[in-house]
Amino acid sequence: MDSYICASKGYAIGEVYIYEDIKLQSFPDKTDNVETEITRLKDTVKICKKQIEEIARKIRNSVGNKEAEILESHISLLNDPEFIGEIFQEIKDSKKTSEKAVSDVVSKLEEIFSQFDDDEYLKERAADIKDVGTRLIRILSDEEQKDLENLPENSIIVAHDLKPSETARIDKDKVVGIITETGSQTSHTAIMARAMNITAIVGFRDILAKVETGDMVIIDSISGKVIINPDKDIIKHYKELKHKFEKQKEGLKKILDKKIITKDGRKIMVAANIGSLAEVNVALSNGAEGIGLFRTEFLYMDRNSMPSEEEQFEVYKQVAQKMGNKPVIIRTLDIGGDKTLPYLNLTKEDNPFLGVRAIRLCLQNRNIFKIQLRALLRASIYGHIKIMFPMIGSLKELTSAKTILKECMKELQEKSIDFKNNMEMGMMVEIPAAAVMADEFAKHVDFFSIGTNDLIQYTLAVDRMNEGLSDLYNPMNPAVLHLIKTSIHAAHANGIPCYMCGEMAADFSAIPILLGYGLDEFSVSSASILEVKNFILETINQ
Repeated sequence: MDSYICASKGYAIGEVYIYEDIKLQSFPDKTDNVETEITRLKDTVKICKKQIEEIARKIRNSVGNKEAEILESHISLLNDPEFIGEIFQEIKDSKKTSEKAVSDVVSKLEEIFSQFDDDEYLKERAADIKDVGTRLIRILSDEEQKDLENLPENSIIVAHDLKPSETARIDKDKVVGIITETGSQTSHTAIMARAMNITAIVGFRDILAKVETGDMVIIDSISGKVIINPDKDIIKHYKELKHKFEKQKEGLKKILDKKIITKDGRKIMVAANIGSLAEVNVALSNGAEGIGLFRTEFLYMDRNSMPSEEEQFEVYKQVAQKMGNKPVIIRTLDIGGDKTLPYLNLTKEDNPFLGVRAIRLCLQNRNIFKIQLRALLRASIYGHIKIMFPMIGSLKELTSAKTILKECMKELQEKSIDFKNNMEMGMMVEIPAAAVMADEFAKHVDFFSIGTNDLIQYTLAVDRMNEGLSDLYNPMNPAVLHLIKTSIHAAHANGIPCYMCGEMAADFSAIPILLGYGLDEFSVSSASILEVKNFILETINQ
């Protein structure tokens, strides 16, 4: 049975266009003229920047700022003195040609990133580096890219993979679907496809061996099917499904501003999970009633040094301002053995998911923690920011985190810097120990937010990244449900709300149960907000 990921929901009916990236021609390894190669590389970097800027401009105008940022991260790479500097150094030290130097540095970095094959963010960074490297070599070798801008109408692109700059060149008025052999829900291909409203399935292994250019294909990324060369009756059936789906999508816009009130008068909110400032506008356009989770670790990645207090302050301030009086829950740094930062020099751990990560890392690195907390406190006067501590497993950890927060408040007061004294502070319930002792923890915080992704894997002792154990990773396991129910009831017994920001918050099979338990807020991806809101409204009105 074929397995794949429905990355962008919808139905697509069209003809296959096989996209196989043109293989780079061989190039000489060595040069006798180092200065000439250095000049060639400098000129190529300039041309490369202009090309990417032009693609980013088109994407910003036709798709959106968030998607353009994917391309702009490529420009950041070209401006990175370490990345480009290492290529120049290869030319100088080893007398390599520009092509060879680029190829070797990119291969080296790809190898480093491949060590973290369970980290989707780092996978995408490796894809970015490869994309930039390939573009540099193409320019150096005067090679053209395969055309993706002038395909016939109703084309379905089938490829092993699509790099960000390739996806950006797709004409969304002519391409109705994408199928790739690699990728994930968070891959650049998936993100771009959702933003461009192109139906997409990724991770379909060996699809290239099953179709040819010109084949008729139906993509059903609602129920997860790819039908090759269907008969007329099946095509007719899917045309009807497609029409119905598009009509339903249009209808969801009517509930953008609708409030959810249960029959017993409880207000339920649907908020957004975001990882960057650019995602705020997308969340708002989809009717987000707040930010239920702002993952701050992305501020620390893709750089060579720690973000300063000022840098962080500006980001938190802008998020708060854009959200107005809507709540913004900002999670403090959640990074550790499984997501390393090169400038932290973290010790490699045998079992990183049970190691020094999240709040444990912050408590061991108080200076890093305090920089972030001061930035959050300073930004609090610009909106409705709430601070959330991740991976809390003991009262000692929670008390230590609150003590450091108070120290930061005192430091700001001494410098006469404004902040909100009554800023809400909460914790994630993602370690079973926290759920078991939820009644005690609830006495010391202003809210809970259940992180189901980790709670499930820790409760069931199942690695959620291990495909061989996917049948055991079950959100509906009675033990998991018991811990969730315990956490929600403990919160309410102590007069505080309980939210959820894990994948389970968007699981239609779980939502009725969570509503029954009394969950106060469902925080999901921006793309899922309207569907989740609509499902909740239908559920409570039955």
